[in-house]
Order: sequence, then structure tokens, then C-alpha cells
Amino acid sequence: MSPDSVHARSVAVIGGGPAGLMAAEILSQHGVRVDLYDAMPSVGRKFLLAGKGGLNLTHSETSDLFLSRYGARRAQIEPWLEAFGPEALRQWVHGLGVETFVGTSGRVFPTEMKAAPLLRAWLHRLREAGVRFHMRHGWRGWNEDGALRFSTPEGELSVHSDAVVLALGGGSWARLGSNGAWVPLLAQRGVPVAALRPSNCGFDIGWSEHFRTRFAGHPLKSVVVTFTDQEGVTVRKQGEFMVTATGVEGSLIYALSAGLRDEIESAGAAVIYLDLVPGRELSYVIAELARPRGSRSMSSHLQSRLGIKGVKAGLLRECVPAQDFADPARLGAAIKALPVRLIAPRPLDEAISSAGGVTFEALDERLMIRSLPGVFCAGEMLDWEAPTGGYLLTACFASGRAAGLGVLAWFEGETQKL
Repeated sequence: MSPDSVHARSVAVIGGGPAGLMAAEILSQHGVRVDLYDAMPSVGRKFLLAGKGGLNLTHSETSDLFLSRYGARRAQIEPWLEAFGPEALRQWVHGLGVETFVGTSGRVFPTEMKAAPLLRAWLHRLREAGVRFHMRHGWRGWNEDGALRFSTPEGELSVHSDAVVLALGGGSWARLGSNGAWVPLLAQRGVPVAALRPSNCGFDIGWSEHFRTRFAGHPLKSVVVTFTDQEGVTVRKQGEFMVTATGVEGSLIYALSAGLRDEIESAGAAVIYLDLVPGRELSYVIAELARPRGSRSMSSHLQSRLGIKGVKAGLLRECVPAQDFADPARLGAAIKALPVRLIAPRPLDEAISSAGGVTFEALDERLMIRSLPGVFCAGEMLDWEAPTGGYLLTACFASGRAAGLGVLAWFEGETQKL
């Protein structure tokens, strides 16, 4: 697009996460005047917190496997990632002076592991490109004359712009700015929005008081979780997760959370099966349990024969009928496939991310809302979800880039009409 065709064009980007910042970068690179608004005192707050324990930018796995992580929305997200996928994201990060490396799990991290140096370098580049930042500006929809409304410490502000990029996040981590307050503002304009639901979240189980008091906060390591949904699709993953006061959470649970949440919504509960001794055949487990234990307690027997102790032993006591401990076949079957019933996802605000949002059917191929010409959407406020592991961040970056390019294409089309 030629500089002349965007001369004096202005765009309001609302939301200072990765999607909004990337849209601002694309637009400013093409000579558009960009004003970025965010309700918080500073941008990138969720991005910074996500990188507190090591910023997982993306993943190095094959393209097809990477794309499969987006489930039912793969077709909509694939074009973004074909244009700006994991390798392009790494090169972009390197261009900011931040090196990356691939961890043993295939995940990609900055060499320093932190988000702050990357964000600082990025914001410096954006300011150098002319992007103007307006903090503590909470978006409140539109005035009757079509101006954007913002609440600010100085009172309400009205802003006119030639186009708008909404990158307002989902509904999780409200204290960092993603509170879903935009949902009724778009719904009032007739924009279809799928209800926001928790994703990458923990689940309630309803432990006994004894188990909760003794084991909340304990990690359950080296287990395999198997889950079969109502469609008959079985997922089997190995890893670890955490016992909480109300249920379970952690990476292994997050990886299955979309299916578990959907199962609970349709069936009222979801059952996962835990293999507490991966790598041991059922016949071996039964044979070890059947060995005479003499005067030793069952707890000692489980620990000496199978290495089951602590939270794993407590979980067996919690979930297995007392009489089954006297039957090696039944106890062995439970050790290899312990049923655990999940009854509810944790609240949306506790989730790492959210599902739901502006439906793709409401958007054109440029990510512009069909019923609101000149209004584009990007990031987690769109109706998609992905597991942790760099998939969320990669698609947020890529969608912001796609929305920025979408604005430029729309400007070009509008110019040609004149």
C-alpha cells in the first residue's frame, strides 16, 4: 500500500496486549497515525505475568501438529499462522535484539526467559515509529455520532478515528485488564459473541476434608491421564498436575481442559482415568500386590512393591472402596486406571485464558466486523482457544498482524472507491 493512500489516516487500537501492539506496529510501519488505548496504567500486563516463570513464546513442533492445537478453529487461524507462524515470530523477536532457544520439550523461550526485556524493546520501537499510548483509558463503546467513548481520570473522552482495532482480550485475569467488559458493548451493536468460558483451567472435584487438608498443594508427578469424550475420542497424556483444595490444576489438566469443560457442560461431569505407575503392566502390578506383606501395613506394601506413597497413596484411599484393597486384581486395576470425577471448571477469572468471543462468522477475511465497517478484532477476544505451550501467544501475535494488514487493505479499498 502506498504511503499516499494512508496519508492522514488514523487508527485507534484498543488493548495493549500482544495482539494490539502487533496491529499498531503493522499500521505505523505503513505511515498510519496510531493511537493505542488501554484501561490499565501500563500495557502488556498479562504478557508480563505470563512470562514471570519463563516466557513460552511458541513451539518448535511440526506445522501440522502445531495447527492441530487450535481444534475446531484451525481453518480460521491457519491463514494467520501461514503468514506469521512460529519461525517468523522467532525471527521477529530476534529483530528486537532478544535471542531465543528451544527447550527440551520443544517449547521456545527468550534466552533470558523473561518478558520484560522484549516488551521494553518493542515499546521503544513503537514509540520511535510514532505510536501514541493513552493509559487509563477504558473503552465504553460509541457515541451517537460514531465517536469512540473512553473513561479517563479526567472524565469521559470522545475520539474519532478512521478505523478501530479491538484487541481487548478475553475474560480471564480481570485484575490485569481482561475482564470481558466489551461483550455487552458489542452485543448492543448486534455483533454475535459466543459466551466467554474458562480455558486452560483447573477443575473442582469435591475432596473429602481429610484428603484436602493433607494433600492440597501437592504435585502428582509421573502419571498418565486418559479421557474419552462423548464422541468417543480418547486422549492420553503423561505429565504432572497439582492437587488443590477444591480439585486439580496444572499443565496436564490444562492440556485437556477444553474437552473436560465441554463434557461437564453436556453431561454434568467428566471422568478422567489416572495411571499412577506408567511403564508397569497391569499383570506386574497385580503380581506385586499379591506378594505376602506379613505384618507390614498396606501403605508400606504399596510403597515397597510399587513406589506408591504420599499423594498417590492418598488418592487411592480417596477414590477406591476400602474392600478393594484386599483384592490385588481390583486394586491393581485402580492403580492403572483410577477414575476421578470432575464436577465443574474453576471460575473464568482464575483461568489462564478463555474460550468464546466474537464469532468468526461475524468477521470478514480481514477480521473486520461485517456489520461495523472499519472495526476490526484481534487476539483472545475472538472465538478460539488453544492449550498452553506457546500456542496462545503465537496466534495472538499473528492475529494482531492480520488485523493490521486488514485495516490497510480496507483503507486501500475505500480509497479506490473515491
